[in-house]
Amino acid sequence: MPLRPRFRRRVLSMTSLIDVIFLLLLFFMLSSTFSKFSEVDLADAGAAGGASTGKVLFLQVAQEGLRLNAETVTLDGLGARLAEQTVVLSLAPEVTAQRLTDVLVVLRGVPGVSFSILAPS
Repeated sequence: MPLRPRFRRRVLSMTSLIDVIFLLLLFFMLSSTFSKFSEVDLADAGAAGGASTGKVLFLQVAQEGLRLNAETVTLDGLGARLAEQTVVLSLAPEVTAQRLTDVLVVLRGVPGVSFSILAPS
């Protein structure tokens, strides 16, 4: 009776395993996002009080720019013009949530500013 030939175990090649791990690592690195997200409390927006010593300013927020009382302003220069003011925000339909959050972060960083957001009718 002939004996079956003995099977020799082959050494597992690590090259293909390393290639697969590298491809997975590359995929997850390229598909993930590294943008910074922030949170702003909307319920606490009017907590500074209803009576403000300054005048009421109208801020129009669009995706491409900001207008403060019909004058174009940048996001960086917005905080310096709003000390101790009440601001009413009007949002254009194309404004993203990230753009609104960027504006609200600037408004929350200015002391004495209270703001409200106009709801669409």
